Amino acid sequence: MPDAAAFVPPQESGYVIFGCGTTGYNIILELTKENEHVVVIDKDEQRVRSLRDQKYDAYVRDVAAPDMLVGLPEPRIAFVMTGDADANLAAVIAIRKRYPSAHVIARAVDPVSGGKLTAAGAELALYPQELVAKVAIHQVKKQTASRLSQKIFSLLAGWEGTLGIITHKNPDPDAIASAMALSAIAKHASPRNLTTRIFYEGNIGHQENRTFVNLLDIKMEHLTPDAIAKCNYLALVDTPAPGANNDVPQGTKIAIIIDHHKDTKHPIPAGTFTDIRPGLGATASILTQYLQELDIPVDKRVATALLYGIRADTKDFRRNTTPQDLNYAGFLLPLTDSDLLDKIMSPSLSQETIDVLGKAIQNREIVSGYLFSNVGYVMNRDALPQAADLLITLEGVNTALVYGITDTAIVVSARNRDIRLHIGNALAEAFGDIGDAGGHPNMAAATLPLHYFARVEQKAELLNITIAPILQKFRNLVGIENEGKKNGP
Repeated sequence: MPDAAAFVPPQESGYVIFGCGTTGYNIILELTKENEHVVVIDKDEQRVRSLRDQKYDAYVRDVAAPDMLVGLPEPRIAFVMTGDADANLAAVIAIRKRYPSAHVIARAVDPVSGGKLTAAGAELALYPQELVAKVAIHQVKKQTASRLSQKIFSLLAGWEGTLGIITHKNPDPDAIASAMALSAIAKHASPRNLTTRIFYEGNIGHQENRTFVNLLDIKMEHLTPDAIAKCNYLALVDTPAPGANNDVPQGTKIAIIIDHHKDTKHPIPAGTFTDIRPGLGATASILTQYLQELDIPVDKRVATALLYGIRADTKDFRRNTTPQDLNYAGFLLPLTDSDLLDKIMSPSLSQETIDVLGKAIQNREIVSGYLFSNVGYVMNRDALPQAADLLITLEGVNTALVYGITDTAIVVSARNRDIRLHIGNALAEAFGDIGDAGGHPNMAAATLPLHYFARVEQKAELLNITIAPILQKFRNLVGIENEGKKNGP
């Protein structure tokens, strides 16, 4: 077998594979499919001979040897793929020292070795068993989602009458867009036999939400017991069960539930088609996947609504965003009306929203990185999350809770950037026994019904009297001391 000196490697190479076992060889095959030039280093002479017979640039070297890189081309990307943890670590150290600009991807033989490889300078440590598991789970989820798409289509295709689609209280763009998309799927599945109505409770108060509904000409109706009675089938979108952020009586027969929030407090009726995916950033992503899987033509109104719904619920892809959300947004983007989207995203602020923002700033109280602000009586509860979004940006604030009172409930909107705290779980634990509460790690809300106190006229005074013991549950839960207060001006 000729030694390495008998072959003169090129001066530089896009890819160099250090160690050509099964994993390394499969990488070579994938790269050469794209006509990439690959140099291979392995200590097994017979393996190198076989690679040369296949017309690969292959050289005999021990990747753990101190002089392993002498005379070899400078790699732009180096794959260190032997099955020896110590050899891989030595190779990563050597490559990083000699070629600091190279990208190094190394194979870990166990989870512990992966940490050592990244500490030594590998940009990525691959643990094959973990990768196989992730790919398997991804494929299972993909197939499950495809089956769900087909199942809901078959379900809708067999129905006759009226499908009532119910959003959560005070619906946001994600809920509204999801309702629109489900209506479009129903009309495609059963164009002659099935009609749809979209229902909501509360108010559409946020100026962007009102603009969204008006510009897209979305027909929505207030939910009433009479309206429910006139529907042959009921669906919940962006709400996980009867009574969960909606006033649908528990025990009501629900045919469809689609959401990206999980709820363990409210039971789901037996026989309900249920698609709840807490991993996704928006319910609109689930409905987009249905449209994509079913190859249903998406008109500009629906596409614009869904894209805006995903963007709004993920805060322009900066919050709770998954690769799937990005993929679905990419699918929708060329189908949308860009001018309409710009108009929706640039609404004017109402006077009440400005007033609530002013009160939130003026009344802020900061304790140990937690900000609390009482905005008093509000007609438009959608101003609270806008205030929370603003106050979480203040220097020294890790968690912001803005609270106010409406005619029927105390409402809390929370934002969080402390990675040690899951604000959705915290609110659910603190307030879940007296109302609806929950959300994501960095955004959450709570609605605490007033019940018998709803008739009290002086709502702001009622809030001042009752809020201290309510908030104390949250303070105790997160360990806030009742000292060191710092008030706003």
